[in-house]
Amino acid sequence: MNEMTPVTDTATDLKPAKAVPALPDAQTVTQVKHWTDRLFSFRCTRPASLRFRSGEFVMIGLMGDPDPKTGKQKPLLRAYSIASPSWDEEMEFYSIKVQDGPLTSKLQHIKEGDEIILRPKPVGTLVHDALVPGKRIWFFATGTGFAPFASLLREPETYEKFDEVIITHTCREAGELTYGRELIESLKDDELLNEVIGEGFWKKIKYYPTTTREESPKMGRITDLMRSGEAFADLGVPPLNPESDRAMICGNLAFNLELKDLFENTYGLEEGANSRPAHFVVEKAFLD
Repeated sequence: MNEMTPVTDTATDLKPAKAVPALPDAQTVTQVKHWTDRLFSFRCTRPASLRFRSGEFVMIGLMGDPDPKTGKQKPLLRAYSIASPSWDEEMEFYSIKVQDGPLTSKLQHIKEGDEIILRPKPVGTLVHDALVPGKRIWFFATGTGFAPFASLLREPETYEKFDEVIITHTCREAGELTYGRELIESLKDDELLNEVIGEGFWKKIKYYPTTTREESPKMGRITDLMRSGEAFADLGVPPLNPESDRAMICGNLAFNLELKDLFENTYGLEEGANSRPAHFVVEKAFLD
C-alpha cells in the first residue's frame, strides 16, 4: 500500500514540500507497441538484482484509484509471464486489453517514460527444470499465452536440451498471431543468438499457428487438429509419446484442462513440477 502525498505549494507554509513518493518497486517503461485493438506489448527497465528462469512470471501493475474516503491508493497487481529471456537487460510483457478490467483498462494506456510496479519475485512452472530430458519440446499457447514461450524461444538452454522445438499458437483472429510470428521471424537475423546458440539454431523451430474465427491458412483448434492427426501430418512428426516428447501449456483454463487430459489419457504423458520433473507442465497462473 502506498499513500500519495501532495506537494505543498502554499507560499505561507513554512514546512518544506514533500516530494510525491515513487511507485513501490517502480520500473520505467521503455517501449510500447499495440498489435491489435485487443493486444499490446511493452518493455521496461529490469531491477539490477532480479534473476529469473526463462518461462517464469512476476506480479506487475499500477496504483489503483484513490479511496473516496481516505485518499489512499492500493497497488493493482496481476501475474504476467515474462516474455523476455533470462539474459535480456530489460523486461518484456505481452498483454490483453480489457476495457473494464481493473488493471488492463489502465495498463493499456501506458507510454514510454511512465512507471509500473514490478515485484521482483519470479515464480512459475514453465521452466526447463520441471521437465525430464527428451528429443522434442512442444509449446502450446492460446492468445497472450504465447508470452512465456517468447522467452523460452530466445533461451539458449531450449536448443541445448532439444533437437526440435514446436510452437503452436491458436487465436481467434489472424492479427492476434502477429506478435508471435514476427518474434519467430526475427530469430533468423538475431546476431547475438546465432553466435551464442549456434548459426542456424532457428531451423530447429516448427511454427504452427491456427485461427478459430477469422479465415487463415490453417483453421481449427489445435486439440481438434491433434485428435484428427492433421497437426502431426502437417508438422511431419509422430503423435506425442513419453519417450521423446516434452510439452508446456499456457492458455485459457478450458484449453489447459483439455490438453492436460489429452496428454495423460491419449499420449501417456505425466505432469511434472519443479520438485518432480516429468513430461509436461501447465501454467496455472495464466488467464486469457
